[in-house]
Amino acid sequence: MNATRAVRAGLGGTIAMTLLFLFEPLVGLPKIAEGGILSTVMSVSVAHFPVGFAGGWAIHFLVGITLALLYAWLFVGRLPGTPPVRGALYGGLVFVAAQLALMPLVGAGVFSSGDVQRLAGSLIGHLAYGGVLGWIYGEPTVVPGEGSGPRTS
Repeated sequence: MNATRAVRAGLGGTIAMTLLFLFEPLVGLPKIAEGGILSTVMSVSVAHFPVGFAGGWAIHFLVGITLALLYAWLFVGRLPGTPPVRGALYGGLVFVAAQLALMPLVGAGVFSSGDVQRLAGSLIGHLAYGGVLGWIYGEPTVVPGEGSGPRTS
């Protein structure tokens, strides 16, 4: 795992996702206020730690970086395809996890209670995050001496 590349890739992916979320209303998709969503989660889960809207956006970027580190550590070498395809697959996994765990926490229900426009906007954003993440991170880091064969000491 290359942590520096993962952090850069996480920032790049999060910026791409954020830009899409900001422009999606121009094509008829609902506005996804990720900063507001995450500030709500923090206020609900930790009643004495209201982070506010700006804090929610900061958390959005920290989550993007953390998920990129997780991708680099556990997923990059296990997913098929080119780096952008691997990243997009990972973005799809993050989308499913967010719909199952995060959206019910903020009152939007599992899979956004079936709101097709909100689901489409979120899926597009997560696929963009993952695709850019994979593109920037690139190929897995190969450590010399750590091949796929059995280790000999």
